[in-house]
Amino acid sequence: MEPKVEIYTWSRCPFCIQAKALLKDKKVDFTEYCIDGDDEARRGMAKRANGRRSLPQIFINDQHIGGCDDIYDLEAQGKLDPLLQRGAAAGS
Repeated sequence: MEPKVEIYTWSRCPFCIQAKALLKDKKVDFTEYCIDGDDEARRGMAKRANGRRSLPQIFINDQHIGGCDDIYDLEAQGKLDPLLQRGAAAGS
């Protein structure tokens, strides 16, 4: 089973572009929610992201990962690939 990766972005956000680049480099399919100027979508994102309103916000298998710095920190620690492995369970 492919990991379910979702990312909330703004189209011109440099941090969003960096986070998507990392996922693309890893050849990971993801669903992007570009929420430019959509306050309702941002409120929904913040609810999922434990109140965080900054962009991007990233979810893997419905687990909140955080933003750009967070996903790059996971990568540096060697913890991102296990989350992205086929069939990986949330929280494992």
